[in-house]
Amino acid sequence: MSDAAPPTAAARVSAAEVLLLVSVFFIAACGLVYELAAGALASYLLGDSVLQFSTIIGVYLFAMGLGSWLSRFVERQLVGVFLQVELLVGVIGGLMPAALFAVHSLLPPGAATPFRVLLYALVLLVGTLVGLEIPLVMRILKRHFSARYGLKDLVSQVLTFDYLGALLVALAFPLVLVPHLGLVRTGVVFGLLNVAVAVWALWLFRADVRARGAMGAACALSAGLLLAALLGAERLTTWAEDRFYGEDIVFKQSSAYQRIVVTEGAGGTRLFLNGNLQFHSRDEYRYHEALVQPAMAAHGAPKRVLVLGGGDGMAVREVLKYASVEQVTLVELDPLMTTLFRDNAKLAALNGQALSSPKLRVINTDAFGWLEQQTETFDIIIIDFPDPSNFALGKLYTASFYEFVDQRLSAGGYAVVQSTSPLIARRSFWTVVATLESVGLTATPYHAHVPSFGEWGFILASRRPFRLPTQFPPGLRFMSAQTLPTLLDFPPDMARVPSEVNRLSNQVLVQTFEEEWGAVH
Repeated sequence: MSDAAPPTAAARVSAAEVLLLVSVFFIAACGLVYELAAGALASYLLGDSVLQFSTIIGVYLFAMGLGSWLSRFVERQLVGVFLQVELLVGVIGGLMPAALFAVHSLLPPGAATPFRVLLYALVLLVGTLVGLEIPLVMRILKRHFSARYGLKDLVSQVLTFDYLGALLVALAFPLVLVPHLGLVRTGVVFGLLNVAVAVWALWLFRADVRARGAMGAACALSAGLLLAALLGAERLTTWAEDRFYGEDIVFKQSSAYQRIVVTEGAGGTRLFLNGNLQFHSRDEYRYHEALVQPAMAAHGAPKRVLVLGGGDGMAVREVLKYASVEQVTLVELDPLMTTLFRDNAKLAALNGQALSSPKLRVINTDAFGWLEQQTETFDIIIIDFPDPSNFALGKLYTASFYEFVDQRLSAGGYAVVQSTSPLIARRSFWTVVATLESVGLTATPYHAHVPSFGEWGFILASRRPFRLPTQFPPGLRFMSAQTLPTLLDFPPDMARVPSEVNRLSNQVLVQTFEEEWGAVH
């Protein structure tokens, strides 16, 4: 017979306290994941990332406040209500990304209103339930451990665990969770965490729960539903994306920065970043020749070339057509992009194995910070960033950024910027022109028709007037000495309009861009 003494009541209480406070950590983590997942998914499927994140965060916080206010009406069966809330949050919040993906795929193209109604209804519901959690936990702690906690200690303990959980998830969501699990599985995994909190709360306070059997069955049913969703998450994501893209997906992966999808169809290969088309292999040569060749040919014999963005290697391919080039520096934020387009045989063939060239130096970092710290100069700077659809991208179109470009440009050098459509986003295009001119550069705008995109704009910038080149490398399919002059002519519907300079302090370009492109979606 063992001589060990049974655990004291104080020890049991201490263990219960710790477990309940740890549950606060997981509750906060789960709540923030649902908020971030809704914002990321809305940006991915609807675009306008600034608008989507702002409105979703606003609605979610309002709903949490509503839930906190509603908690005052819970007077009996605190533990029972808490368990019900946890299970509802786990199931609804955990399945929310999967449900939104599925509904978006079933709706006809352009039917954004029903999707938005469902999105914000779910955000409002989940936020309200999350808002109920912390007040209920505080009251449970106060009721069961009143001898240990004054109000000051109670609030500080709970909020410490709450904020710690939010911090860790805020870091893990873009760096670990989405890249390795994806949005659907991330939601389901954290839904299971909410159910786990309900299970251990049921065990800790089993004496306070009247219908323990029914509550245990509800926990088992919720866990089973979420486990089934976890097992089917990959199939659901594949089905939804196949419907969304309309072609066979040959590669898909989420990095810390974006969702990369490559499709293959009868017409060729397409690259999508966060659901936005970046190129189609059947006509990408028009875009990349227009982007690179005028500046390179006008210089004549460039030796040092800088490419900002363009991790697919297509712009580098065009640069390497000049024998005078000694070194190309490619600054691309996402290492997955440069690795994919270097190591995947089919994609590397599209860029002519440019990313394996001994002349190439690849730097995976933020272009703004990198350019700010540089001292070397370049004969040609090619700026091939995604369109300014959010503030993170918008800063790369500001006067501050173009001042760095001016400092890094050699005396006789040229910079060129891809600058969205001067037809669809006319004010946005001329805003980039005005911003380049504001730092003292001479801007030469031009445009080209790329069937996959429509009419697309580019801007040459230099300290000297642009002179039309008379010779281009052999083998080009679009650009020529006869073609380029026609690209410099802007018809009345694309002619210059008054535009404000885009600065870090105002980021007017992001708002203008969203207004103009939002009008056609």
